[in-house]
This record gives sequence, structure tokens and C-alpha cells, in this order.
Amino acid sequence: MYKIGITGGIGSGKSTVCALFADRGVAVYDSDSRAKRLMNEDAALREALSREFGAGCYAADGSLDRAYLAAAVFGDAEALKRLNAIVHPAVREDFRKWAETQNGPYVLLESAILFEAGFESEVDATLAVLAPLEERVRRTSERDGMSRDEVLKRIAHQMSDDELHARADRTVVNVRRDYLESDVEQLHKIYSHEAER
Repeated sequence: MYKIGITGGIGSGKSTVCALFADRGVAVYDSDSRAKRLMNEDAALREALSREFGAGCYAADGSLDRAYLAAAVFGDAEALKRLNAIVHPAVREDFRKWAETQNGPYVLLESAILFEAGFESEVDATLAVLAPLEERVRRTSERDGMSRDEVLKRIAHQMSDDELHARADRTVVNVRRDYLESDVEQLHKIYSHEAER
């Protein structure tokens, strides 16, 4: 199965791009939501997290206590590294199994931290979704009710569009919906063709 990794910073519109691919019948693996699901449902992962960060990782009803875990790693680069070392391999394995069960010429792996997590080694090609800074701030503020400063802080902690542009095999700029539709249609043809090789 041919695999495409898709990434982009907050407010870039990577979910919109993924939805356009999905409209064309392409299966999309959302690594963020799958990671949350695995942290709730995978017994080995639950055990590893509890061992590393304490039983408080899970609430009395057995669900993941995200606030507790976030507090445990907040501002602690080493703790965050340990958390990622537990979660990322589980997501990687889950993606591999998932991809094997899909139909179609290719699949998408959506990840905000595609390069940071080393997930690019799981895919055949990478695509970065870029957008002008002010557009990203506006979209995120409207969607999440965050202030401009809060959005800019989030953006500052992510790879810049310049870095993404340099690392990704292809990029798409998300400014206007009609342009985006046309770009995704082109990319869909390219990826379908590449998958046949």
C-alpha cells in the first residue's frame, strides 16, 4: 500500500485537505485521534503510561485523564520525551496494521508532528499544508476561541512553514477553497499514478 504523510501547523487546514482526499475515496489515518483511542483502549499502552507517570493517568471510570497527563509533562522536555517514546511506537504499529486493511491506490497518514515524531519513515511521500500566518491565526481563533497571542504561542512551538517546505516532498498552500480543490484533484492523480509503479 502506497502511503502519504500529510502535515501542517495549527490553522493551516490540513484537516480540510484530508477531507478533500477522503471525498475522493482515500482512507485517512488521523494519528491524533488514534493516539487518544490507543491510550484509552490498548492494555499494554495503558500499563506503560501508568508505570511511567502514575496511576493518576486514568480516572476511576478507567478513561484517560488527559489533564493529569498534560500536567505531568507540561514544561518538562524530558517527561514529554518519555511520553512520546511510549505513545509514538504504538501509533506507528497501529498505522501499519490499519494501512494493510485499506483499499484504494494509497492512504494518508495525518499528523501535526509528522517529522518531529519520525513518522515520515512510515510513508512513501510527504505533503505539507501551508497557509499565511494571519490566515492561520484567524482560523484558529474562530475555531477554538483562542486569543491571537495564544495562537501565536502555539505556532511558535511548531515547525515553521519554511521548515515544512524544506522537508516535505510536496506542499499545498491553503488560501482559497476553489484553488485547494483543484490542487487536491491534481495531487490525487499524481499519487494514484505513483502508487501504480
